[in-house]
Amino acid sequence: MTDTSEVTSIWDRRRIWVTSGAVALIFLAAIEALAVTTVMPIVSDALDGGTLYAVAFSGTLATGVIGMVAAGAWSDSRGPRGALYVAVSLFLAGLVISGFAVTMHQFLLGRLVQGLGAGGQTVALYVVVARLYPPHLHGRIFAAFAAAWVVPSMVGPFLAGAVAEHIDWRWAFLGVAVLTAIAFAVIAVRLRGVDLGHGEPQDRRVVGIRLVLAVVVALLAVLIGFSADLPPLPGWPIALVALGAIAFALLPLLPRRTLRAGRGLPSVVLMRGIAAGSFFAAEAYIPYLLMERFAFSATWAGVALMFAALAWASASELQGRFGERLGNLRITTISLSLLVVALLCVLLAATLDVSPVIVIVGWGFAGGGMGLLYPRLTVLTLAYSGERDQGFNSSALSISDSTGSAVTIAVAGLAVASLGGGASAFWVVFALCLALVAVAAVPGFRLGHAAESDSH
Repeated sequence: MTDTSEVTSIWDRRRIWVTSGAVALIFLAAIEALAVTTVMPIVSDALDGGTLYAVAFSGTLATGVIGMVAAGAWSDSRGPRGALYVAVSLFLAGLVISGFAVTMHQFLLGRLVQGLGAGGQTVALYVVVARLYPPHLHGRIFAAFAAAWVVPSMVGPFLAGAVAEHIDWRWAFLGVAVLTAIAFAVIAVRLRGVDLGHGEPQDRRVVGIRLVLAVVVALLAVLIGFSADLPPLPGWPIALVALGAIAFALLPLLPRRTLRAGRGLPSVVLMRGIAAGSFFAAEAYIPYLLMERFAFSATWAGVALMFAALAWASASELQGRFGERLGNLRITTISLSLLVVALLCVLLAATLDVSPVIVIVGWGFAGGGMGLLYPRLTVLTLAYSGERDQGFNSSALSISDSTGSAVTIAVAGLAVASLGGGASAFWVVFALCLALVAVAAVPGFRLGHAAESDSH
């Protein structure tokens, strides 16, 4: 593996193309994520899939778990290069399928394929960072990843809404597919001569079991989402049984004591899942709330997401610069406080006759909170990891992230469907997310101090 002891910048001459390529992939993923959240109300209406609205989000996150486990095992055994290439190809294929879909089920199929790629891509990139950059630069590279959201956050939601409203929602997917294909061609060439390590042989039986469990988790999460298409009486029991089964199936995929909030890495991984579930479940319904309750167009509904994404990127940059001085306890306290303020704002807007400005400004606080918290949890994960388990731990962090988001979004969608949809049901979603923030405080104060030591 290439010596990184003398690297003083993530834009070092020997690694500038690796950094650029990784940031480009994050940039395109940001464009797609912001676009989907903005245009989904139009897509579900065009394809007559209102009851499956939440599945478009939860399904992608659920299949991402499979991609994460596969990419983690591949990266540990053979290095992250092949895992990254396959993941980007699946991401591209999913965009094309969704972009050409003529029914809601075809659209969801594309989202499921896209999830496989997106999940694998995240883990592979984390391992690339771990292999090529020394610990003291990890905060900077993850801050750069967050900064890759700045331009998409400035124009992505607004542009996606305008494209869906004035041209065709399909180009919100096909346009990203074209850009991904171009970026992938450049990245594949640039990574060819870079030493990413070759990994070590893995126990095939263990890897096989983990893949099977990942598939089980994904199928159960999708089942929870599709239960919204059933009457409440069978829908809720099915969802609750699936939720319990997911918790059991996750145990081998996460560090020991994760679900018990064990101190250190287990709490880092658990907090990532809870925080992600709270934020992304609420965000999935922000444009919907603005369109339903305040009669916003798709173009202007994306403004709330724009402010939140800008706040996320700005806060992440601050974390990269001052995270060590603030420490994990302060970052946890500030982040959760900002999320509480944001969710109280949108909960107020969902229940009372107030200005929609409260939603837009309030949700910016949520972006700031996540911007501080997200890269910090990633830095801690790598700090707790050695070369033998970088893939597993990175995979576990992303699995917790995606599973927490998928399950929370699916349960929120079931709750909205049970209440008949409409603006009156939004308060249930935001109240659920607010409760999750309170739960996140438990692992949040048990993160430990691995990052301060800068050692694995």
